Amino acid sequence: MFCALFALGAACLSPAASAAPNAFTLSSTAFANGGLIPKVHECTSGGGNDPAKRNESPPLAWSGAPAAAKSYAIVMRDLDNNNLIHWVIYDIPATTASLPQNVQHAYKPPVPAGSRQIYYRGSASLYGYQGPCSPSTVNTYEFVVHALNQTSLTTLNNTSSTQTAARAIAAASIGTARISGES
Repeated sequence: MFCALFALGAACLSPAASAAPNAFTLSSTAFANGGLIPKVHECTSGGGNDPAKRNESPPLAWSGAPAAAKSYAIVMRDLDNNNLIHWVIYDIPATTASLPQNVQHAYKPPVPAGSRQIYYRGSASLYGYQGPCSPSTVNTYEFVVHALNQTSLTTLNNTSSTQTAARAIAAASIGTARISGES
């Protein structure tokens, strides 16, 4: 009897048994989780003239999202700078599972169709992605994709703040996946 219980317990604790078959994951072909974010994704507002810094959003892809997802949103934060929000893109259609590199800096970018971005009010003033801007320190930046229970966040518009958008996204979120990088 003891052996049977021990064998059952061992099977329950095995990595294969505890791994979720459809875990919600986020990845990028530009950097590995915890790795260095390439300079092309860094901000251009630091006053330097480094031509490698182009403030292009990184390519992102996700899989294993909850089946009930009606849309997606992505929030990027600087974890070492009071969780400063660098990017919010939302109303990403449920049929979309990736973003290309360099999503256009516009309230309504053409790709992905239907999505909207929040205006970044900081060292740069623009819609969409504001890359890492840590000239003298190495900071950790986290990208979180949220599966949402709504097709559109109708309470948000082109004047909404990043904080307001983050709260609306968190309230509608039914699942998240994340990746972080350093710059």
